[in-house]
Amino acid sequence: MKKIAITTTTFAEYDKKPVESCRERGYEVVVNPYGRKIKPEELLELAKDAVGLVAGTETIAEESLLKLKSLKVISRCGAGIDNVDVKAAGKLGIKVFNTPDAPTLAVAELTVGLILNLLRKVRRMDAAVREGKWEKLMGNLVSGKKVGLIGFGRIGRKVAGLLGPFGCEITYADPFIDDGVGGFKRLSLQEVLSRSDIVSIHVPAGGMLIGENEIGMMKKGSWLVNASRGGVVDEGALCKALKSGHLSGAALDVFAKEPYEGALKGLDNVILTPHIGSYAVESRIGMEMEAVKNLLNNLDEVR
Repeated sequence: MKKIAITTTTFAEYDKKPVESCRERGYEVVVNPYGRKIKPEELLELAKDAVGLVAGTETIAEESLLKLKSLKVISRCGAGIDNVDVKAAGKLGIKVFNTPDAPTLAVAELTVGLILNLLRKVRRMDAAVREGKWEKLMGNLVSGKKVGLIGFGRIGRKVAGLLGPFGCEITYADPFIDDGVGGFKRLSLQEVLSRSDIVSIHVPAGGMLIGENEIGMMKKGSWLVNASRGGVVDEGALCKALKSGHLSGAALDVFAKEPYEGALKGLDNVILTPHIGSYAVESRIGMEMEAVKNLLNNLDEVR
């Protein structure tokens, strides 16, 4: 019986149909037993002799791919594939797929939730009440704010749509998207950073984009949100800007190294979440079904 390995941490927890679909097609299914992102050596053990892999956010490097001799298809359960060495996979004849549509609304809703939490200081007051302090902090309205979106793909556009009823003035920076999409104005990255009250990042791949210089361009007292890719924001420079008061606050769902253990944990004007952009039940089920469909359809082609 041919094998499919599944490395994500919560696969089929809310709906068994994705796993059942694999078994109904005659595949043995093995799942991540660790409840966390697996390490390279664990990937090799789990996916040994597997023809298909439903992948999470673990690193899938050329070194690993060379050792997975039976592997034919990798189906990422998520939008990003920057954790997979796609070039090496192509050389080895391994097809790589992702699920770009399913997590869009979940990430967009999380982004708006983080923005509301930041501006109204919900997390800080919740913590104070739990500590026995009845402290009322003055916040800010989202209504009427200038919001700059860095990256205007599926998620960026969905965030723009969700923020529309708040009466926000929305612009975006994206070299791959034409001006005027959705009726919104495209500006340069520098213009978006310098004019926006709230900057939200929605880029599809990692690599430093917002460093010390870029943070310095941001309006004093503004807010920064990143629910896209770890490593896009210089976390050290961000920490300095939050400490100095140049930025009023920030919210990060992704980090250069996860689990995150850095200095931002010591600040009360930053919200830190553990890479949960797609962690809504409806979104997870959709992603898993789409990932398995991609996998099975393309395994059929290489049989």
